[in-house]
Amino acid sequence: MMFQHVFAEMNDMLDEIVTLYPVAQGDQKQELAKKWHLLKHMSDGIIEEWLNFEEKMGDFHQSWASPDSGKSAQLPEMNCAAFIKGQGYYKLLMFSQALPQFEISLETYPESTVVRTYLAMCHMHLEQFGEAVAHFWKVLEGSGSKRLRSIIYNALGCIEARQGVRTKAKEYFTLAHYHDPSLPEPLANLEACMKSSGKLQYGNELTSLL
Repeated sequence: MMFQHVFAEMNDMLDEIVTLYPVAQGDQKQELAKKWHLLKHMSDGIIEEWLNFEEKMGDFHQSWASPDSGKSAQLPEMNCAAFIKGQGYYKLLMFSQALPQFEISLETYPESTVVRTYLAMCHMHLEQFGEAVAHFWKVLEGSGSKRLRSIIYNALGCIEARQGVRTKAKEYFTLAHYHDPSLPEPLANLEACMKSSGKLQYGNELTSLL
């Protein structure tokens, strides 16, 4: 694909800068600095265009769906510009930028369990575990969705595991699997927790809610 070629070129250029800049001098150092600023400009431009694209996709999806044709019609927050932008940042793993967008969305839709879950996940990725846990429990108190409850218990298990409380983590992973056995992350995390090895999985399953 075209994008793969572009990013391959950008990565090659960045590798060159990372390798040579610490020991470069004079004209070579200036040339590498120019390449760095070029990459930064390209990266910022790509992110901005991607967010604009995500917003247009969201607008079309909402207008295309009939009132009873799918989940999107049941989620008015999907029309919220801040929520759409937050999702774009989240997909790009830019959690510091996504978090304030979801905070704005939550002010507009304070009862939205989906917005609050995204906000909690951002706090979790930023290792702000206290804030994440508080939001997760509010979602559990207000949601009867088995899929969402599974996602939340899985996230709580990951927090406990990262804090070294593996017994509690196993309980949460087991609860997550109980609420939605079709979700693969809880079992994978339970196995990783029992073996004390492997990378914990969380957050990617949010797309299944929309």
